[in-house]
Formats: sequence, C-alpha cells, structure tokens
Amino acid sequence: MDLTQPSTENVAYMIDKIKDKLRMVNVDAMKAESFNTSHYEDLVYIYEMVMKRETISPNEMQAIAAELGSLRN
Repeated sequence: MDLTQPSTENVAYMIDKIKDKLRMVNVDAMKAESFNTSHYEDLVYIYEMVMKRETISPNEMQAIAAELGSLRN
C-alpha cells in the first residue's frame, strides 16, 4: 500500500492497523470515518512508530490513544 498519498482509504488502513497492533478494546472510539486527511502526516508518523515497535507499554498505549483522539474530526 502506498501511504505517501493522502486518501481516505489510506487513513482507514492505518487506523485499522494501529487498532490491531494496540489491541484496542474500544474500537468504536477509533472509527476511520472520524479521521480525515487534514492530519495525514501526523497519522502516518503515529502509524510508522506503532508498526515498528515490538511491544508498547500501557502508558504508551494511553498516550497514542490520546494523540489519535486529538486528530479526530
């Protein structure tokens, strides 16, 4: 998948992968429709950071979820 171009499909893909990696319980709070391409670069940064980590501490998960929450529409 080419994530270099902002699109709603890429946003949905990244949100789904982040939710899977973090094993988020409240997936309704992270609906891809709640995000748009206006914060695309920030979302790509979070996605890349999450994907390259083997483990993520509960505190880091909370911080990531808070950051994603701030990027929602």
